[in-house]
Amino acid sequence: MEEKQISKAVINRLPRYYRYLGDLLEKDVVRISSKELSEKMKVTASQIRQDLNNFGGFGQQGYGYNVEYLHSEIGKILGLDKKYNVIILGAGNLGQALANYVDFERRGFFVKAIFDVNPRLVGTSIRGIEVLSTDILESYIRLHPVDIAAITVPKTKAPQLAADLVKWGINGIWNFAPTDLNLPNGVTVENVHLADSLMKLSYRLSGEETD
Repeated sequence: MEEKQISKAVINRLPRYYRYLGDLLEKDVVRISSKELSEKMKVTASQIRQDLNNFGGFGQQGYGYNVEYLHSEIGKILGLDKKYNVIILGAGNLGQALANYVDFERRGFFVKAIFDVNPRLVGTSIRGIEVLSTDILESYIRLHPVDIAAITVPKTKAPQLAADLVKWGINGIWNFAPTDLNLPNGVTVENVHLADSLMKLSYRLSGEETD
């Protein structure tokens, strides 16, 4: 039987569902209807039902969704029932911010090492994690299990660094460098271009001002 293809739009909404359901859990909400969830998320109830039906539905007629169960199931779909070892390449401001963000650990993402070329940063510690020299990056990857590499280096350095990471066995790359990476099939890349988000915001603001 051919595996069902889930659209990118649906996948992009799953973390929002997970986040909102987590907020409801913290408020001790036991169940919620698709209509109530749609009002909180600003997504139509029909869209929510369609999205969740891609994975089996999870709701009951006349009852709605059990918040704890749905939160748990979406977490499994997102792979959050596993643990991931993360390394950060670049110990500048952005790399340090990522290392200091403790909420990653709640989601199962554990920063194990940080690397940089700057001798003034090598040997320092960020939230108890020592900054190591990129000179030992390859040997570290060969000796330690690494699931995800976060790239926060300048865009001129990112393509070659990414290629080296793939050559050394890394299949998951979280790319913060403002450049596209041309990597082989089988390598999963998530691009986070902060400037792009600002430009989208700028466009929307400009559009509102000219209405």
